[in-house]
Amino acid sequence: MHGPVSAAWSLVALCAATGAYCLLRMRSAVEEQRRSAGGEALMGFGMAAMAVPAAAFTPPGWAWPVYAAVFGLAALRALWAARRDRHHLHHLVGAGAMAYMAAAMAVAPPAAHSMEGMSMEGMHGGTGVPAVTGVLLLYFTGYVLLSGARLVPAAVAVGGPPPPARWGDRPELARACRLSMAIGMVAMLVTM
Repeated sequence: MHGPVSAAWSLVALCAATGAYCLLRMRSAVEEQRRSAGGEALMGFGMAAMAVPAAAFTPPGWAWPVYAAVFGLAALRALWAARRDRHHLHHLVGAGAMAYMAAAMAVAPPAAHSMEGMSMEGMHGGTGVPAVTGVLLLYFTGYVLLSGARLVPAAVAVGGPPPPARWGDRPELARACRLSMAIGMVAMLVTM
């Protein structure tokens, strides 16, 4: 990512905190929570690692192909899981976006081997937004808007069902995590 270093560290903190919460969700008594939490934790920590400013740490050249391979495998796993639950299609898009960004970093000139130093001209040899980046930006922006609207509290009926006993099983917290990662993804894609 290029831009203010404080914004990059804020993104690192947001993504790392989201990844940590998703690790806690893996202990849930609800099977679906456990199933999706692992992939979301990987996304959170991967996004945090990719957003670290180059002034603090510049990954070695071999790291970007490894990131691309890890997220490519995560995308295949999400594709397989999408047979059972279409929610995993979002995981597929997210892992694919991470693999795309890591692959772009792998082919970038050595001077640009951090998200902080990337520019559209240096990465793609021309001007303008590449089609894949544009489609991913549209998807994640739409996801942010829809997810944010779903988090707006609705009128609670008196005598409605009680909230889950464990805070890790609360679906609104899982949605808030997905929302924060989608916001982070928009920030990363905008700065590519």
